Parts: sequence; C-alpha cells; structure tokens
Amino acid sequence: MALIQSLQPAEDFPPTSEALDYPNGLLAIGGDLTPERLLSAYRQGIFPWFEAPQPVLWWTPDPRSVLFPDDLHISRSLRKTLRQDAFELTVDRQFNRVIRACAEAREAGPGTWIDDAMIAAYTTLHQMGYAHSIEVVEDGELVGGLYGVAIGSAFFGESMFSRRTDASKVALVALVHLLKSAGFKLIDCQVESAHLNTLGASNISRLDFEQWLAQTRTEEPTGNVWVLPARCGALL
Repeated sequence: MALIQSLQPAEDFPPTSEALDYPNGLLAIGGDLTPERLLSAYRQGIFPWFEAPQPVLWWTPDPRSVLFPDDLHISRSLRKTLRQDAFELTVDRQFNRVIRACAEAREAGPGTWIDDAMIAAYTTLHQMGYAHSIEVVEDGELVGGLYGVAIGSAFFGESMFSRRTDASKVALVALVHLLKSAGFKLIDCQVESAHLNTLGASNISRLDFEQWLAQTRTEEPTGNVWVLPARCGALL
C-alpha cells in the first residue's frame, strides 16, 4: 500500500499524481485549515474532507465530478417550481446560517463532516471574499442554499441543503445563472452523485480537471458577480 504524506506546517502538497486509487483520491493527511492552505489546495484541485476525530484528509479524486454552466439540466418539475416564483433569492447575506444548515443532520442519517473548525475556516474565507453562499428564502425563512469557494472563473461547490422541495435545486440554478453572467467556466462538484448528475453534472479525468483549473485560475469574472434576481421566477 502506498504511503500517504503527513503534512507539516507550511509544507506543500505532494503532486496530485501521488493520490491513492483506493480510497479514490486520498492525497495527504494533516496540516491545517488556514486560508493560505485552503486556497493553495483549491488552486491545485485539492479539497479537505474528514470527520472528527480524524486529522484533516486532503483529496483529489479521479475522475472528478463537474458541472459546466451550459450543461445545467432543469427538469419539467423544477421548471414548474421556478414558475411558481415562491422563493426569494439572496447572495452572501446569511453565509453563517447556510453553512450551519449544511452541517445539520440529514433525515436519512447523522450530521455531515462540517464541524466547528470547518465552519470557522470557511467563514474566514467568506470574510476574505472567496467563499460565497446562495440563500433561498420563503416567507422570510431560510429554506435552502449552498456555499462554496470562487477562485478565478471556477466555483468549488462544498455543500447544499434543502428544507422545502426543490429548494437546493433552486439554489443551484441561481448559482449557475449568476456564474454564467460573469463568465465562469465550471463548477467543481468533487465526487459524483446521482442527484447532481440529474442536474447536468458529469465526470472528467483528474488531468482534464487540472487543465481546466490552469486556465480558470488566471481569468477574472466580469461585471458585478454576486448579484441575483430577487425572485426565482426570473431564472427562467
């Protein structure tokens, strides 16, 4: 079995080609969740994913799940939800509430990997202008949303939640609407899921993903990026 590098403070990540085949994409262990470490990781296509009391685990799976904005698929039922125009949309107004909602236990299982250390780390990235949230609101109540990290013209999706039917899907449609208007090239979905595949996500190789990142890192979004229509009906 290949050995996994244990990261020391300020130590760089090993080449992504050294990631394990099983578990798929495990690259390194340890280190920290400082902004510098996290931003360096994302720029190389690496992300943290672990559960306490584990140390930080760093991943770069192959293949990689991505959503190209032009590939977004909106089903008939989701179009109906959008046309009903029941949801209000906001950006970056409730980041802390969104990430904490993503950390809550799901109906079908326990809580997620998003612990207090992760919340603190991504809140710092939010304060620095890198991490962003999409909020879906119904009658003044936060009912869905997502958050992730934007670097160049790539958005690295982290997690989403839903307390109403289709609320998280509406958040994703809103995100794609926003990113397309600003010239973003791709959304990183990390690991394949049937749910995201129904919305248009697909797998590409790690090498192809890293080539996309090499292009997007140096591209600046256009216009006032983090602005959405006030209501979800305007997304159609």
